[in-house]
Amino acid sequence: MDVRISPRRLSGVVTPPPSKSLAHRYVIAAALAAGVSTIKNVALSEDVEATLRCMSEFRCRWEWQDESTLKVWGCINRERDRRDLPRLDCGESGSTLRFLIPLALALEGGGVFTGRGRLMERPLEPYFQIFDGQGVSRHLEDGVLTLEGNLWPGEYRLPGNVSSQFFTGLLMALPLLDGPSVVVSTTKLESASYVSMTMGVLARAGVQVRWSPALNGFGIEPGVYTPFEETVEADWSQAAFWYAAIALGGNLRLRGLKGQSAQGDAAVVKHAKKLALTGEVKIDLSDCPDLLPPLAVMAAVRRGTTHFTNAARLRLKESDRLATVARMLKALGGAVSEEEDGLTVYGVSTLPGGTVDGANDHRIVMAAAVAATRCQGSVTIRGAEAVKKSYPNFWRDYEALGGAVHVL
Repeated sequence: MDVRISPRRLSGVVTPPPSKSLAHRYVIAAALAAGVSTIKNVALSEDVEATLRCMSEFRCRWEWQDESTLKVWGCINRERDRRDLPRLDCGESGSTLRFLIPLALALEGGGVFTGRGRLMERPLEPYFQIFDGQGVSRHLEDGVLTLEGNLWPGEYRLPGNVSSQFFTGLLMALPLLDGPSVVVSTTKLESASYVSMTMGVLARAGVQVRWSPALNGFGIEPGVYTPFEETVEADWSQAAFWYAAIALGGNLRLRGLKGQSAQGDAAVVKHAKKLALTGEVKIDLSDCPDLLPPLAVMAAVRRGTTHFTNAARLRLKESDRLATVARMLKALGGAVSEEEDGLTVYGVSTLPGGTVDGANDHRIVMAAAVAATRCQGSVTIRGAEAVKKSYPNFWRDYEALGGAVHVL
């Protein structure tokens, strides 16, 4: 789907969708509990749908109680009589793939993983290096990854500068084993707030994980997941695009956000304040790389130069997000240079508009849509349907706030 947007400032009240990051974690924790859990305020984005679909392969059961409330029957203590490995279609969800690889080994002795887009090209080496030492067999061919073997208690060492998702996967799986384990970060742990989020969800499900500064890692004892009832808070990652719309002159009020949130992307508030200043600004994205697209849009029209650093991991997302953000801004008339691990954005007074390739990346599409509100001419976005990955109602909300969208 391609859309053409006519420049128009946004105004009104908007509630960002529920946090995709929290929903993934609550669904998995509920599926691992011996009983029935209730999760409220869940939005069925394509990524969350992928996690639900995969957890069903582990014999959990779930149903909708209403349009946003899930009831989940856990898979623990169900009989395991299958002879074949579970087939786990992760869609385009990196979280689903990386969270469930250790769980498949712990629960079923392996699994067959598939995905779409760039998913199966994204790094899995931190897992492979660990599993090779444990005798887990692996085969990756034509986008299909087959793993077979067992997860064992013990020490797990992996780099913290590739993705925090590897840590979350292990922290959720290792309590299922019959002995203690340690997960050590061999580098500084980036996106540490996402691991803290995981620990909070585990605690809500009765599983305790201990952080040890001396180890630069986590201590995990065998634990039992217990059923719970929880409400997913609004998503700061998606709220960041509306913050960008405000910075570009919109008159918006955001509802449903939790001020003291475990979500790392709540950092958009402090970064937006920095971008409201004039002159040279430097923003370190090591703990919140997904904020680059909306922050770059804010930077594009500010009076000054903005340096975004420590964001090399963005090259391994749905698109090479450093390259696609740069192309998006240039297509609209912005000024930007691309570095190995970041971007430098040179603020301009106006953006002429133009045509943007959405690159099958939901965050590029949403960033371009927000940038369009400040353009002089119309903006055409190719592949605008990519928003379904994380924010299925984005275009509905955009139009409700006064955005002028024409489907081509």
